[in-house]
Amino acid sequence: MLVRSLPKIHLAAATICTLIVGTTLLMVPSDEVEATRSTIKLISPQPAATADSTQTLTPRNDATATESAAQPASASEATTDHSGTEDAVPAIAEIPDEPPLIENWIEYEVRSGDSLTTLFKRAGLSARDVYQVSQATAENGALDRLYPGQTLAFLIEEGELKKLRIVEDELNSVQLERTEDGYRTERLSRTPDIRHRIVSGTIHNSLSVDADRAGLSGRMIMKMAQILGWDIDFALDIRKNDSFRVLYEEQYLDGKMIGEGEILAVEFINRGEKFAALRYTDSNGESNYYTPEGHSMRKAFLRSPVDFRRISSSFNPERFHPVLGVKRPHRGTDYAAAIGTPIKAAGDGKIIWRGTKGGYGRTIIIQHGGNITTLYAHMNSYKSGLSTGSRVKQGQVIGYVGKSGLASGPNLHYEFRVNGVHKNPVTVKLPHAEPVPAAERTAFQQQAARLIAMLDGGDTELALADNP
Repeated sequence: MLVRSLPKIHLAAATICTLIVGTTLLMVPSDEVEATRSTIKLISPQPAATADSTQTLTPRNDATATESAAQPASASEATTDHSGTEDAVPAIAEIPDEPPLIENWIEYEVRSGDSLTTLFKRAGLSARDVYQVSQATAENGALDRLYPGQTLAFLIEEGELKKLRIVEDELNSVQLERTEDGYRTERLSRTPDIRHRIVSGTIHNSLSVDADRAGLSGRMIMKMAQILGWDIDFALDIRKNDSFRVLYEEQYLDGKMIGEGEILAVEFINRGEKFAALRYTDSNGESNYYTPEGHSMRKAFLRSPVDFRRISSSFNPERFHPVLGVKRPHRGTDYAAAIGTPIKAAGDGKIIWRGTKGGYGRTIIIQHGGNITTLYAHMNSYKSGLSTGSRVKQGQVIGYVGKSGLASGPNLHYEFRVNGVHKNPVTVKLPHAEPVPAAERTAFQQQAARLIAMLDGGDTELALADNP
């Protein structure tokens, strides 16, 4: 009743006060809540484990540990408490030694039209550097000629050329290094590992096709033809079912094949006749190819003194002359070839004729020993520097194919005479060069036996073990 008798304004004020007090009481935490909050432990970040520490730090003594569990920790204590032992202090990581400096080489590949000047300019070097390097290599000629694809490597420090490496091939290079007195040059060579391989095949289409199919490279095919070329005419004599076997070297560097070496042994069966050649290096370091009996594969004369397309006219005493249209013996062999094709001396000898000789046109005649002469006709021109009386060696270029004189087209007319009598150049039995010297016979026979056994059995391991 008293409340009702109060003025309305007083009732409103009393109501507002009651709400304020109630709200305040709700916001004040109880003792239970305070106790709960006091058990929450703030964990400071732990130092990362180092090589000399474990992930679990050494605990403090028991009393300290119990006290920490019983008393609440403030935020500042949680982040700054260092009351533990020294093991709790993060270890200082050791700073590793600086790695060794690596030389930074810059390589430039020689392009068509490049010169030493353009390469040095590309590398940021001056004309003075070009001059100094040119002077340093004047004696060894390492930079006399640059070839497209060749590599020059520069080591430049603070704008100054310290080293230059001229890479000639995968095995050889020349290196220049700056010293107080200029550039010092050094030739660097690497020795490849030698492995051996045997390739064999049978002719079904042509030598080039079937040898390639068997795995023989073009280079090895040419070397085989050169070794056996005195006995087999590879342009004319090859027949279907002929066969071959070749033992040769392969060069490896860092496990990668980088090239091919020499043929050690080769066997070719042509028209049922076997021809074999073995490589032998004598005590003087000279290497040549011999038959298994020790005869030189190299004859005193080349079978064909020119690289020809075809034989346009064979040796024929009853032939009709293609230009004159009358019967006139053809006492030589005509090798058709392009104008300008080099003509080589068939053997060592002396030029006894150089000039125009009737229907032969421009002609050279060479005297070999006392009883053999060879004639080369229809030349387009002579090799400069040669004249009557000049000495020539087998394989030396003496002139160039043409069609001078009575010739129906460009070709070499080649004659072979013994004691003045014409012989068929294609079939005449050619004398051998010098055989294996007597003092080398025992060593040669041992080597020959090993190589023949390898060819017969395909045992390249024997070659690796015993072949010198």
